[in-house]
Amino acid sequence: MTTARVWFITGASRGLGRAFAEAALAAGDRVVAAARDVEPLTDLAAAYPDALVRLPLDVSDRAAVRDGVDRAVAAFGRLDIVVNNAGGMLFGMVEEATEEQIRAHFDVNFFGAVWVAQAVVPHLRAQGSGRILQITSMGAGGGFASVGYYSAGKAALDSVSEALAMEVAPFGVKVTIVGPGGYNTGLFTKGTTTTEPRPEYEELRARLAEMWGDDAGPDPSTAAPVIMELVDLPEPPVRLIVGSASYDMVQQMDEARTAEYRAWEHLSRKAPG
Repeated sequence: MTTARVWFITGASRGLGRAFAEAALAAGDRVVAAARDVEPLTDLAAAYPDALVRLPLDVSDRAAVRDGVDRAVAAFGRLDIVVNNAGGMLFGMVEEATEEQIRAHFDVNFFGAVWVAQAVVPHLRAQGSGRILQITSMGAGGGFASVGYYSAGKAALDSVSEALAMEVAPFGVKVTIVGPGGYNTGLFTKGTTTTEPRPEYEELRARLAEMWGDDAGPDPSTAAPVIMELVDLPEPPVRLIVGSASYDMVQQMDEARTAEYRAWEHLSRKAPG
């Protein structure tokens, strides 16, 4: 009989976090589901009273994160899979965002994930095993108009996570940077802070709205089987794009960037170093 694994999932009340929690519970695992508002998890707690612990948590509060992780370990005795999923969207042009909006955004999307990683690593290192899944974005490799701060936060987390993967590998802890595409998670509704629009960007906004359309993307539950397969791999990848269309888009972006490097190679090579 396989021993049930223990998951710690942030942002677990909706979207991808909720989908991952449901999949883990259905597989017979146990879950500590952390979120600012855990009320949406009431039905899941009723269905899995012995396997789900709801943990009210604001990941931007470092002390609360450390306390929450300790409580999670106490609940089930260990942690096996940590999913850094909590996040939000700051929607607007770079010029438009206020300092308060920018700092609040990074407090959750970047610093919140760092606080969780710092809190769980000692526990995983002590037991000599564990997985950390850093949920970034398929767009973490570059900025895009009106979502630049979101991409920037995810790109920062991407870089830190790559370093983290190297640092904790000797202790039996494996890190995977997971880049999902545009799933219907509520990120652009419940999870969005919007800047005060400036009239100078009205035309660009209209073009972006036309390009994106009204498609909210696939249901988050369709991504869960990929995550369940990922955590079963004895040697998981450090990076994984989740979504077929997203994979193609990332490949295209990488190829375009490489082509631009090559086009200007002659200028780059005029400087030593």
